[in-house]
This record gives sequence, C-alpha cells and structure tokens, in this order.
Amino acid sequence: MNKLPSSIQKAVDAFASLPGIGPKSAQRLAFYLLRKDKKFSEDIGAAITGLKQEISICPECQNISEGEKCLVCDDASRDQSTICVVEEPLDILALERSGFYKGLYHVLHGAVSPVDGIGPDDLKIKELLARLGAGNEVKEIILATNPTTEGEATAMYIQRLISPLGISVTRIARGIPFGGDIEYADDVTLSKALEGRKSF
Repeated sequence: MNKLPSSIQKAVDAFASLPGIGPKSAQRLAFYLLRKDKKFSEDIGAAITGLKQEISICPECQNISEGEKCLVCDDASRDQSTICVVEEPLDILALERSGFYKGLYHVLHGAVSPVDGIGPDDLKIKELLARLGAGNEVKEIILATNPTTEGEATAMYIQRLISPLGISVTRIARGIPFGGDIEYADDVTLSKALEGRKSF
C-alpha cells in the first residue's frame, strides 16, 4: 500500500518540513504518535502552540523572551559595557553554557546571504545601532557571528558601521572551526574563543 490516509500524510508532511527530518523519519514520528495515547499528542500540540503564544522577542536585544524583556537584559548584574552580537538565539544558549561571558547580547536573526536573498536590512542591525545611541554605556562590541562566509561578511559589515562611533569592535578567536556553528561548539572551545578575541 503506497497511499497513507490523508490525516497521517498531513502529519508526515508537517514533520518532513522540519530541519533535519527526512521522509522516513517523518513517517516514523507520525506512526509513533499514532501508537501513543491521545493526551500525549495533545500535550505536544499544546507545547508547540505555546511557542507562538507565549514567546516574544525582547525589544532590547532581539532574543527570545517570555516576559517584557529577556532574562539577560533583565539581569542588572550583567556587564552593560559589552554587547556580544550573535546570529541566532541558540548561540546565546551555547555562550551562556561556557560560563565565561557576563555581558549583554544582540541577536541578528540570521546573516547576510545574497544567494538566499538576505541583505543587511533583513537582519536586526538597525536595532543594534539604536542601542549604541547617545547616553549608552557600551565600550565593546564582540562580533560572534558563525565562522562561515556569511558570518564573516555580516561581521565585516557591522564593523564598518560601528567603527566610526569610537566603540571597540572585537571578533571571537578562531577556536571555532571555519564552517562550524557556535551552537555545536563545546564549552572549552567557546571559552577560549571569547578569551582570545581580537580587534576587528
């Protein structure tokens, strides 16, 4: 039998649209849910719905948040003079795991990629520049974009915008391999990358 009932096929198609899930994995997930009781599926559905209903974007740093501000921006003990610029919210989780960095963050929500039609205006760069306006305490911007072609291009673009403001711009050291993602780096590598940052 090649044809699945439409309700199962819809579930398979939905799972297959997720990153890293192929057609076979999508089928396994759909049939796994079929075997579980109804409450299990309802709990998963409620959790997914809650992502969109309860999570918002922090107006300060563009990180994900459940409240008015994210937990980092809401923490008065953080070093207000340093902002670490990352591509995605997951990068913050990785850097926080290292336990080394105690400053603030700014999430770009991507990287410049002309091939994918993503330009500087599609990122949260304007919001970063607004944070650096008059009366701010920021003395250093750490560019922690991924060490990929897109990440490098994004870092260079931001560096050109910030340099005239008289704020120190540094780039995380090459403890992270070129082509790798910050999200998958181990704690020691991230600590060394932050410690070894240099002027950009």
